[in-house]
Amino acid sequence: MNIKNFYLAPIKGYQYISKMLPANCRYYPTCSEYAKWQFEFNTPHKALWESSLRILRCNQLFDGGIDYPVIHYTPPKLPALRKSKAFYGKIKILYWLVPKNETQFYVLKDFDGTYTPGTT
Repeated sequence: MNIKNFYLAPIKGYQYISKMLPANCRYYPTCSEYAKWQFEFNTPHKALWESSLRILRCNQLFDGGIDYPVIHYTPPKLPALRKSKAFYGKIKILYWLVPKNETQFYVLKDFDGTYTPGTT
């Protein structure tokens, strides 16, 4: 069993149950979705820390609003991208990484899920 799946299974279970309850999270994305994205992109200890801080902020003392996860990521160099087959045909996009600074990126979920290179 993958370590990410160990942490993601309870979150997915909670999300399944919470669909039957009224929405009450002060943030977008919801705290459970935020935690899910953190565990998909960060190491478990960092994701647990960031998710815990987010859950502690989800109360009446904070305004809420849009709060996307921030991850550290070093993009691959251009020659490595040319060797990959990622630029041929349709590819499935799950998340977009929007730069915050040189090594930090915001994680945004793609709702459409498809992208054809060369089209706008």
